[in-house]
Amino acid sequence: MIENGHTVILGWNDQVFTIVEELCRANNNQTNGCIVIMGDENKSLMEQQVRERVPGISHTRIVCRTGSPMDVSSLAILSLASAKSIIILSPDNDDPDADVLKIVLAIKRAPVSPGTKYHIVAQLRNSINSTIAQVVGGDEVEWLLTEDIVAKVVAQTCHKSGLSLIYTDLMDFSGDEIYFFTHPDLEGKTFGEILNLFEKNAVMGIQKLGQAPQLNPPMGTLIEDGDQIFLIAEDDDMIYLSGEPVDITDPAAIQNNNEVSENIETVLVLGWNRHAAKILRELDNYLGTKSSILVIANIELVKQDASWGDLKLENSEVLFRNGITTERQMLDALDLSKFNHIIILSYNDYLTKQVADSKTLITLLHLRDISARRPQCSYSIVSEILDIRNRNLAEGSSADDFIVSDKMISLLVSQVSENKAVNAVFADIFDAEGSEICLKPASLYIRPDHPVSFYSIVESARQKGQLALGYRLAANATNSEKSYGIVLNPIKSSVVQFTEADTIIVLAED
Repeated sequence: MIENGHTVILGWNDQVFTIVEELCRANNNQTNGCIVIMGDENKSLMEQQVRERVPGISHTRIVCRTGSPMDVSSLAILSLASAKSIIILSPDNDDPDADVLKIVLAIKRAPVSPGTKYHIVAQLRNSINSTIAQVVGGDEVEWLLTEDIVAKVVAQTCHKSGLSLIYTDLMDFSGDEIYFFTHPDLEGKTFGEILNLFEKNAVMGIQKLGQAPQLNPPMGTLIEDGDQIFLIAEDDDMIYLSGEPVDITDPAAIQNNNEVSENIETVLVLGWNRHAAKILRELDNYLGTKSSILVIANIELVKQDASWGDLKLENSEVLFRNGITTERQMLDALDLSKFNHIIILSYNDYLTKQVADSKTLITLLHLRDISARRPQCSYSIVSEILDIRNRNLAEGSSADDFIVSDKMISLLVSQVSENKAVNAVFADIFDAEGSEICLKPASLYIRPDHPVSFYSIVESARQKGQLALGYRLAANATNSEKSYGIVLNPIKSSVVQFTEADTIIVLAED
């Protein structure tokens, strides 16, 4: 076959369908998009499943091939050297990282012209393999450490109401995404000076020439020749740079109040697996001293895990208890009204994928029912669902009822395959150190009783060394048709009157 500028997917599992759907969306403004998939399934079967599970493919051609991604001769028919990007799926076996490393080695052994550089996106399940992965992949592979990403996302979305919606919006191609942008008119200006030069794009950071992207840099950072900024836009052809600075901020509406809060919270964790300890350590970064975490799991399943029952955290006290997490009687006896957040972890290390998902789903349904019957229970729920199809069954009706699954990783893989620099941006966003996405009271930035444009909010956040990305209106917090009140990347000239209950979405050091 002869292809050019196509995306190659190596491997076959349920992630294929989400990735293909997202890449097709990304190709909507192109006429000759092509995705080539190589897996160990029958070619006709793969093509049939793609047609059935990815509706509405129009501008993108899908080509399936049967073969082994570890076989150099099989790879030879995929035109890898001329591919826009290569995605390596993590197989469902006992040692997936080893297979992914073998595929990278096979790609690098394929005969290509001297100087050929690949853009490869690959997943590692266990961060212990990251050192050897960097040696094998060099600068041609963007590695996604999936267990680390899941741990960070669970911790952040559990702790911050509405954050899951923002992450989903940024990671899929159906709404707003992160794009890199450069323009001669930006040169010579400071980073703070350019924030309000974009009517419909929220600026997030800068990539200095030859350096890694930096979220929310110092406002005095000078933009020089070769630098790029990165911002939020609906598409890469929907970035609007104004010729002159817009000066329609309202100084009378701006407030510079300081936030005073210590996050003393109570968290319930139901279930356990090998990355549970990592999740709790991440969560501890966001909890105030004297917070508490109660972990309940079936001791007969998890007793072989060395981290079970023996975990010390800096801010939070952790208590472990034996219990069957699917039993309604046990859940009713817990007095769930005292918990701010609940995390349901999959027993995926001890049970098959489907059995583990069934237990998670039963527990989740109990918790939703208890919350519906008892108004005093207002906890957020974050749960792990392994199979994407089970995730669709479990989809909740609340913004703070978030399911973490392979679908989230698939969305991120799709983004990085389109632009490798986005990987470093998301890694920075997910990191507890430095700036991250926060939702802070609107009264910290503007007078709640005063109609104000988003230009003024951007300016108020700038004065605090923060970047305003959007807002959340409390009046719409339960309305799914209005994105549960989340407005990301708004038109800056639009005027809104906020209340004390509303929040501003910012990039800030929390």
